[in-house]
Amino acid sequence: MKLNWKLLLSLPLCILLAGATTGLSYLAISTVYKSFYFSTFTAFIRYLDDVVGVMVLSVMYTLIWFAVYFVLFTSLLIRRILRVTKTVQHIAEGDLTQRIKVSAKDEIGQLEHHINVMAEQLSKSIEEERRAEQTKTELVTNVSHDLRTPLTSIIGYLGLVEQDKYRDELELRHYISIAYEKSKRLHLMIEDLFEYTRMSGGMPLHLGRVNLSELVGQLYVHYRYPMEQAGLQLRMNNADQSLFMMADSLKLVRVFENLLSNAMKYGTGGDAVDLNVSIIADEAQIEIVNYGTPIPQQDLPYVFDRFYRVDKSRGEEQEGSGLGLAISRAIVELHNGSIWAESNTFQTRFVIRLPLTS
Repeated sequence: MKLNWKLLLSLPLCILLAGATTGLSYLAISTVYKSFYFSTFTAFIRYLDDVVGVMVLSVMYTLIWFAVYFVLFTSLLIRRILRVTKTVQHIAEGDLTQRIKVSAKDEIGQLEHHINVMAEQLSKSIEEERRAEQTKTELVTNVSHDLRTPLTSIIGYLGLVEQDKYRDELELRHYISIAYEKSKRLHLMIEDLFEYTRMSGGMPLHLGRVNLSELVGQLYVHYRYPMEQAGLQLRMNNADQSLFMMADSLKLVRVFENLLSNAMKYGTGGDAVDLNVSIIADEAQIEIVNYGTPIPQQDLPYVFDRFYRVDKSRGEEQEGSGLGLAISRAIVELHNGSIWAESNTFQTRFVIRLPLTS
């Protein structure tokens, strides 16, 4: 019920309660009057009746009770308003855990509900801002560390060359070669960092009709020889039909290349890498499976986080920017797909699901 109707109905309700109380009081006084006819109380009642009159006395008595009931009713309303005010004050002071129990479905109840929603949204917003600030700090820290390592090597070896601290031309070329390799790694990290930043900001896709079966088949042909060079056999189980979707083919190629490169890098403990394409309901499923060193279970939830290293002891020796899987996840999610990893003692699977078009 709306608050204005409650206030309007409170007036006749208070009048009815005051009249009923006056009537009950009159019955009680009459009973006492009959029981103690010659008492001081009855004398006082007769005096009031002679001086004031029964009607005037009843009206005054009713008005008094009306005031009492109206004060009681409004005090409940004021108490609710004070509770809202106190809660808002706590929220303004920074205590976003405060909530108000919604006491009725009127305007004050709606206000209580909206304050609860506001406090919840403020709490989420502050938590998201805190996480964003922490993420930014971690990003700067990780980027600084990962960029400093190859940069230090480049400066060190070029410093040796600049100071002529080499024995012969062979050692000079060796120093320059190391500096060149470190420069390429530095360039890769910077390019991946820029691409990841663009992806995270919702970079637009250049969509076109893509046959996933054909796209994956081309990647199979491209990676078969490098896999053989790494001592691995690349096996493919392609879908029996064409799988079409609207996608940015260049970005999808980047995803599959990242996963195939990882399978080639970490699957050397096995003898093969499987590339499977199938259809699940109205989605295409692409699996890249290797049989090398498994990913520890405690690391699985974090393999798609930026700069996360499963083997943290590799450090400088580990190639790549640490952003490949994070970029892959961002690209897949931009295509409204999903990607996840599974690993046990026998195999490690990276699974991608992408929505198909009719």
